[in-house]
Parts: sequence; structure tokens; C-alpha cells
Amino acid sequence: MSFFAILCALLIEQVRPLADHNPVYGGALAWTRWTSRNFDAGKPQHGWIAWVVAVGAPTLATLGIHWLLVLTLGLPFAVLWSVAVLYVTLGFRQFSHHFTAIRDALEEGDEPLARSLLAHWQRIDVAHLPRSEIVRHVIEYSVIAAHRHVFGVLAWFSILAALGLGPAGAVFYRMSGFVARYWAHKNGAHAHPASPAAQRAGTRAWQAIDWLPARITALGFAVVGSFEEAIDCWRNEAQLFPDENDGVILAATSGALNVRLGGGSLRTAAALADPLSRAEVDEPLAGMRLLDSGSTPGREPETAHLRSVVGLVWRSVVMWMVLLALLTLARLLG
Repeated sequence: MSFFAILCALLIEQVRPLADHNPVYGGALAWTRWTSRNFDAGKPQHGWIAWVVAVGAPTLATLGIHWLLVLTLGLPFAVLWSVAVLYVTLGFRQFSHHFTAIRDALEEGDEPLARSLLAHWQRIDVAHLPRSEIVRHVIEYSVIAAHRHVFGVLAWFSILAALGLGPAGAVFYRMSGFVARYWAHKNGAHAHPASPAAQRAGTRAWQAIDWLPARITALGFAVVGSFEEAIDCWRNEAQLFPDENDGVILAATSGALNVRLGGGSLRTAAALADPLSRAEVDEPLAGMRLLDSGSTPGREPETAHLRSVVGLVWRSVVMWMVLLALLTLARLLG
């Protein structure tokens, strides 16, 4: 039933996307703040306790509701619960409007507007970037956002759903990513900043949790793109990026599309198109600049590459949906 839950959630999200500011995201933000304030006492064990509470409680609550529905009302209601959870955690429309607006501005030749939109989206200083660098950053942020909002959620949801854990994997993945980014961001805040111990716990847990989904995403891009070039770039260029898991995805994207990526460090704290992160609009990151690093081989980024990215992502979605459909059919027939 995972395939039907994912399909329904994606279709509903395309028709009626969830707004950035809504009770669910507000509740997740308030919960993360509360756990940090009450469980983070600064020692290493306290950081892990805070992380377990922040991520584990919503995950277990999601799982408990799933089992309760299965045991009382039956499987159809449990599937509806999975659709509801996926609607909140999964979807392109949670970030794609930023990508579309910047792409349209670049295609119309309005580079100042494109810079303004990119700066507002990621809260970084891009005032002096040339056009090709604007395109490069849009590609990088959009690909990582697609992974965090779609492919990573699909991976954890599908794995845990196959084990009978319902939609718990989707909540586990999204909350893990948000907690890690939010605590790192809160290090510079005045009210209840997260301790270094909590930041380390959140970052280490997130790196481990995102390890497999990142490679699944990279493999999907390689299959639907230029396979040999993507795998070669993955093997030889992933270390150029500051984050190991993001580097695997971006290197595979670079090879799959034959486009140069890298040359600037992607920020790991609140740098992605996450509605949960965007809930912190009162703490902008404006003025932060991107650091230089190496870049992958490939053609100079051009506006046409943005449409290639859209095609790459959607082909990968179709491929994984077809795979899930075949697995579901095999299970039903078996």
C-alpha cells in the first residue's frame, strides 16, 4: 500500500500545496525549541537525550497512531493516515516555487530579480555573483532540496513501511534533518542557543540517517541521466563538497547533466528550502557569503541546465514510482 499512499500524497500536494506557515510546521518548531530548552544541559549525553526526545517522540507518535488505526478501524484508515503524513513531509511544492521564480527571471533576462529571489530563498549574499554562478547555486540548492523533500523521504518511508512501521520513516527523516539544521542555526541566536554537544549529536545522527538515501538519490540520477559520467564524477569529485552526503548527490548530478558544480561551500545550517527552517523568518541569515572550494568538470552552468534539472528529477521520480509499483504488484500477486 506504500505505492498508493505516495501517489495520493504527491497528487494532492500538486493540487493543494501546504503553506509554509501552518500548525504542523509551527508545532514541529515549538517542539524542537522545547526539547532543546529542557533536555540540552550542555554535556554530550544531554545532547543525545535531547535529540532522541526531539526526533523519537514524533516518530513514535506517528507509529502509534498507525498501529492504533490498523487494529481498530482497519488498513484503509491506516493508509489514509500515511497519505496525511506524506502530504506534510513529502512534496515538490514545498520548494519548487522558489526554483520556478528564479528560472523565469533568468529566462527573461532579469538578473537583479533572480539575485533577489535567490538571496531571499537561501538568505545568502549573492549581490556580486555572475549569471553562471547564480544558475549553479540554483541547481545545487534545488537538487539538494529535491532530495530532502522527495527522495530521502521516499527512501525512509518505503523501508520502514515494508517493515510494518507505517509512515514513521517519513517523520523520522524529516525531523532528523530539521533538528540538525535548526540546532546549528540556533547557535548564533540569543534565546536558548543549542549547545555544541546538541549540535554534534544532531549533525552526527543526520549524517548517518542520510547516508543511504543520499546514495539512492545519486544512483537514481545516474540511471536516468548519463550513467557512466555520473558514476565517475561520484567516485572522483564527491569529496570536493563540504558535506559528504550532499557531495555524492551533487557530484552525480554534475556527471548526469555534464554541468560544472561546486566552487562554493553549501551551508549546512538552514541553507535548504525547508519550510520548517523558513519558519524562522525572524532570524535571517542575510550577509553570509559562500566560501570557495573546488568544482567538478563539465560545461559552464547555463539557464538551459535548469530545465535539464527538472527533467532529471522527474525522470528519477517516475523510475522509483514504477519500481515501487512493481514491488507492490509482486507482493499482491504473491
